[in-house]
Formats: sequence, structure tokens, C-alpha cells
Amino acid sequence: MTSPAAPSPPSTNRWVLGARPRTLPAAVVPVLVGTAAWIGVEPSDGSEGGVIVWRFVAAMIVSLALQLATNYVNDYADGERGTDDDRVGPIRLVGSGLATAKEVKLAAATSFGVAGVVGGALALAVGPELFVVGALSMLAGWAYTGGPRPYGYLGLGEVFVFIFFGVVATVGSFYVQGREVSILVVLASVAVGCLAVALLVINNLRDIPGDTVAGKATLAVRLGDATTRKAYVGLFVLTAVCIVAVGVSRPPALIGLAGLVLAVPPIKKVLGGAKGAELIPVLGETGKTQLATGALFALGLALGG
Repeated sequence: MTSPAAPSPPSTNRWVLGARPRTLPAAVVPVLVGTAAWIGVEPSDGSEGGVIVWRFVAAMIVSLALQLATNYVNDYADGERGTDDDRVGPIRLVGSGLATAKEVKLAAATSFGVAGVVGGALALAVGPELFVVGALSMLAGWAYTGGPRPYGYLGLGEVFVFIFFGVVATVGSFYVQGREVSILVVLASVAVGCLAVALLVINNLRDIPGDTVAGKATLAVRLGDATTRKAYVGLFVLTAVCIVAVGVSRPPALIGLAGLVLAVPPIKKVLGGAKGAELIPVLGETGKTQLATGALFALGLALGG
């Protein structure tokens, strides 16, 4: 039995709601951190160095476009399968009837198109290897919940988020500045990836009952409620460890730890057994923690560069 349709917001707002604004820090943080890590690096090719602003802006556009595309694909695919017919959480366009599957699919394609055009310009300036990275990123964004065997239904969504919105986006933002990779930025990317995964974990924790009924075997469904809650806390612990590791060579980066203070309230709610609608504000709090920690971490990296 489907849940009652949600009140229709103004048409100008439905696409904003469908974009899932609370998830967008996952696209912003890696570009900030990766670019900040480049500051102070002396290029091995003997060039002047420094941040190339247009490449930073382009990387941010690509990251945001890929996040939007992935969100719209998720909305479209889950809506088509009926997974969103009876759920708790932020509104879904297809499941709530605010948009047709065709419209949402077009929104996803448009977002992928923006990522492809801007990413293509970066690839022409930096190197053809970025065409491969971009193609894999778009394929991963589609296959998360789209296609006949979406890996998001197999418990691999967290792996996708960690790799593409953690390692690839962070290291990639560093790489486009000078075609180099360092141990420091890889360590930083692990912290970024953990923050991004925490956002997905809390989303999937909330949806365990509905996903179980729908046959969507997310990692949270596979691990179970109790273990998923522990994993959520563990991700913040690992984030702190990585920030400390980066701080060994760039001490100002340690100010990123201050952002993790915001994780205390959501952690208390998660460990306290919050379920269903009670976890909706936790998603927002997790996003704020991700953004604050990432921004402070990036600031520290820049100051130490």
C-alpha cells in the first residue's frame, strides 16, 4: 500500500528538493580539501605552482553535477521500481508524484551532460587520463541504482561513495592543479571519504525497514541495525585519525578536528536508538558536520601549505 502523497511544493522548488541539498557537501568538501592540499606544493616539473582558479571552479562544477546526476538517477530508478512508494525521509520526485520518471531521467542526463562538458574541458587542459576517470565516474553514478543490477542494491553503495566522492574527487582536485599525487592528499581523501560514507550510512540506517521489504540489500540491511550504528561512529573516529596523520606534516590541518564536535549530537541520537523519522534531522546534522569538518580541514591545509 502506498503512502499518502506529500503536499505539492511550488514547481520552482521541486527540483531543488529532488536534488537533495543535504547531500551536496559530499561534492563540495573533496574539491575544497584536494585543492587546499595543493597549496604550497612545489611542482616537480619546475613550474611556478599555485592554484589555477578556473580548474578549481571546473572541478567543483563537475563534482556537484555528478552528485546531482546520481541523486536524480536514484530518484528515477527507485521510483520506477516502487522502492520509494512507502518510505520515511526527504521527498522523492517520482515516488511522490511531483515529477514523472521521464522528467527525472532527463534531469539526470542533463546533469551528466554538464559534468561531461566541463570535465572534458579539464581533460583537454590537464591530460586524456581524465576522460577515463570522468567516464568511470559517470558510469558509477548511473549504475548505483540504475540498470538491471544496481550495485547500490547489493550493499556496495558505500564503496562507490568512498571511492568516487572520497578518493577520486579529492585526489583528482589535487591532480588537476599540477598532474601530481602525494601521500598527504591520499590520506586527506580517506578522511573525506569517511565523512561522505557517514552521510549514506545514516540515510540507509533510516531506510532499513523499507529497504528490507523492497528487497534492497544495502550495507545497512546486510549489517543490521546495531552494527550499522557502530559503523557510523567508527567513520568519524577514522576521519579524526586521518586528520591527525595529515597534521603531522601540516599541523594547521588539525583544526579540522574542531568540525567533528558537531558530530556529537547526531552520534548521541544514533547510539540512543533513534529510528525512522527521528533520523531525518540526523541526516542534516551529519551533512553540517561533513561541511564544517571539510571546510576547516581545507583551511588548515591551505594555511600549512
